[in-house]
Amino acid sequence: MAQVLVFDVWSEYAHFRKFFTTTSPLTFSLPPRTALCGLMGAVLGLPKETYLNQFPRKKASFAVRLLNPVKKVLFSENLIDTDAIKSMNVIKQHTRIKFEFLKDAKFRIYFSHTDPEVYSAAREMLSHHRCVYTPCLGLSEHIANFSYVGEYPVTRIENTGEVSIDSAIPKDQVLSVRFEPGKEYMTETLPNEMAADRTVHEYQQFMFERNCKPIAASVNHYYEMGSDDRILFM
Repeated sequence: MAQVLVFDVWSEYAHFRKFFTTTSPLTFSLPPRTALCGLMGAVLGLPKETYLNQFPRKKASFAVRLLNPVKKVLFSENLIDTDAIKSMNVIKQHTRIKFEFLKDAKFRIYFSHTDPEVYSAAREMLSHHRCVYTPCLGLSEHIANFSYVGEYPVTRIENTGEVSIDSAIPKDQVLSVRFEPGKEYMTETLPNEMAADRTVHEYQQFMFERNCKPIAASVNHYYEMGSDDRILFM
């Protein structure tokens, strides 16, 4: 990996459904890697049924950084059984369910791919603010905007002691963390690898600071970019 594409993505609301919630859906605090695959698939116009095949971990690298603090709100939504109605004008039954959403969600995404054609296509689309399908953050109604930050060289650096990491950190890469006053540390277990049939093959626990501050940690390795960001891939 020599180069990484960097872009920011945001939406007024976002919802990345936690896999263990049913009647009252809760949201993860940041997009899982599986959601980032869907976002990139929308930008490139890859078919819904097969886009996950283009982004296995051995080929595609994603990292995510919070740009706005984690803020969650609850709303009630009316759900309807679309199979049981003949016309949208005569809906008589619905189910009201509370949903948890991220408010003012904004993230910085780092992306690379081993396939030069996929990487070049992503750079072309992102740098010209173009996409084939409408990007969203989790649910289709949470339409997202994005802006291209740039393309940067990246260098892998093996553990050399404590360093400030800007992105979410996979817990299995952490050797130690220096917990600092005034910071709010969070961990969440996210789906990290998914097959085309939506079977999750891997979950991973990530650590991040809810107010977008870097975490001082000793890690197995990290990646340093020309933009001075220090990140770990999901």
